[in-house]
Amino acid sequence: MRTHVLSALLVLSALLVLSALTLSCQKPDPGKGTGTGTEPSYEAAERIPVFYEANPRVFAASGSLKAIAGRLDAIRALGTDVLWLMPIHPVGQEKSVNSPYCVKDYEAVNGSFGTLDDLKALVSAAHQKKMKVILDWVANHTAWDHPWVKAHPDWYTQEGGQIISPKGMGWNDVADLNYGSADMRAAMKDAMLYWVKNADVDGFRCDYADGVPTDFWKEAISAIRGIRKDAVMLAECSDSRYLTAGFDYIYGWSYKTALKKLFDGGSVADFQTALKNESASLASGKRVVRFITNHDQAMEASPVSEFKSADGALAAFVVTAFVGESPLIYSSQETGYDKSLSFFDVRVMDWSGRRSYTQKYEKLMSVYDSVSGIRKGAPKFYSTGGILSMYYENGDKALLVLVNTSKDKLEVKTPMERAGEKMKDELGGGTVTLSNMLSLNGYEYKIYTK
Repeated sequence: MRTHVLSALLVLSALLVLSALTLSCQKPDPGKGTGTGTEPSYEAAERIPVFYEANPRVFAASGSLKAIAGRLDAIRALGTDVLWLMPIHPVGQEKSVNSPYCVKDYEAVNGSFGTLDDLKALVSAAHQKKMKVILDWVANHTAWDHPWVKAHPDWYTQEGGQIISPKGMGWNDVADLNYGSADMRAAMKDAMLYWVKNADVDGFRCDYADGVPTDFWKEAISAIRGIRKDAVMLAECSDSRYLTAGFDYIYGWSYKTALKKLFDGGSVADFQTALKNESASLASGKRVVRFITNHDQAMEASPVSEFKSADGALAAFVVTAFVGESPLIYSSQETGYDKSLSFFDVRVMDWSGRRSYTQKYEKLMSVYDSVSGIRKGAPKFYSTGGILSMYYENGDKALLVLVNTSKDKLEVKTPMERAGEKMKDELGGGTVTLSNMLSLNGYEYKIYTK
């Protein structure tokens, strides 16, 4: 009896171990919190990280940190590796224009957004879904009713004994900080470290980074990486000197200008030159973040307006995602929102209103994930008129991305070395043989692999 029981227990134990091993090798169900189901990792060397800029004021009128947490699966489904939260701090009231970049307290959460525990829960949930979380950090200035103004007026830039706003910027709602003050610099660094230590955040997107001395950034980033070695640091500037100060990423402002010109009828050659110039000063491991919109630009016009239509905006993002460097998605663009969007005000998105459009983003970024191992280095561009043709080759694998940058149907010759090639249609499915002519409807795009 005891022998039979022992044998049964041994068999059961072996089955349980085998079951556990089998489950550990399976990919999670994409419908259960993994987004695309492909589980891209920001630690994968071949993967180019995707940023998602979350404006709390479009997620909910109140309690937006919980609202963002509730949409993490949807955010993850866009291929997001790094979730960037726009400023979460209390907004100053003195001379206020309700800008989130007017920070009243560096070590507090805006009560209308939620609590510190809400932020910690959001960060933890994001980490479980393999996303990093970075905070927007405003180091150049504070609100006029920030406690430092009265307690430490010498921490601010002064003229004629009076604290002033940043010169030439028109930001009258904020007071300019004095980086000649060692005590202020120490307090600023400590405030940044507070969030790494107490909320487990993974780094910062630094607002108007070039309005702060590079030597401060070197010191602060070194301290942050003393706690979090793999911290993500994004500088809002296009000056490569800030990469040598410790930042991992800078803004692709010139890319956006070149992209707009391309979609306005400009040449692929000019676009390619702009890309090369922007990437020329990047050291190994450093990147540019490229976008079709962000919170500043969305205030002036939606990408739907800038690129002539919702289809035009999507085509522009296809170029942005596959042309190299890190793509950015600003919360709202995945819905095809067609109006200007001021981050000074609350304007909650109807996330389900244009679900079919969002699904195109999800499909696109699923393909982005699946071809990440092919897309290395700069693409080869073919001369195909208004159809932008990008080609990557890695060993025996290849990726061809075609985007019609105009509203008109175009037919052009297939590049000679690609004609007759058999490739997988990543969007339509199946295998196709590339004919001698390419035909794409207005703003249509195709992605092929082999």
